Order: sequence, then C-alpha cells, then structure tokens
Amino acid sequence: MAEEMVIFTRTYDFVSWILPLAEKFPKSQRFVVTSRMQSAVLNFQELLIEANTVRGAKRAEKLRAADAELLKTRLYLRLCQKWEWMTSGQYKHASSMVAELGHLLGGWIKTVASESS
Repeated sequence: MAEEMVIFTRTYDFVSWILPLAEKFPKSQRFVVTSRMQSAVLNFQELLIEANTVRGAKRAEKLRAADAELLKTRLYLRLCQKWEWMTSGQYKHASSMVAELGHLLGGWIKTVASESS
C-alpha cells in the first residue's frame, strides 16, 4: 500500500524534527510535559510499525491506538506553543506535519475498515 510508505516517511520526518526541538524546552519540564510529548510521538511511530505487521481487527486496534497518541501529541504541541516554548513558525510547521499524519492515518483506518466489511 503506497500510503503506508508515505505515513512511515512523514512520521520519521516528524519524529526526527520534534525530538531535538523538545530537548530545548525548559529543563524544569523535561520530566513532565516534554517527556510525555516525546513518549506520545514515539508511541505513535511504534504503533504504526506494529499495525503494519498484523492484519484485520488487530491492525484496526493498533491504528486506533496510534490515533489516540496523535491526539495527545496535538495537545502537547498546543501547550508548548501556549507556554512559548516554540516559536509561532515552529508551531505552524509542527501542526502541518501532524495534520498530514492525521490525514494519512485516517485514510489507512478507512481502508482497514472497508477491508473488514
């Protein structure tokens, strides 16, 4: 499936961009918000990989879990922007990357749902 390759590439790009940026967030938050955002981002990537290795209901379950991790990532990004840990340009870039990942993931979820119907 061609879209799967795109989502993996875009996820890798996002992870490799956001993790170094997160290291620049305030040290006082490294073990709270920063850590949780990093975990959500990495969990998202891992769930995509896991979803690609299974079929049927298991795949749908992994993709729903990935969607939840992406929602968490959006929340943490909004908080980081609100607290001015990111510039408006960085937030805009991150938001567009996450929006694209959401569209790709949604397409994959729909494909899996139609395969099981």
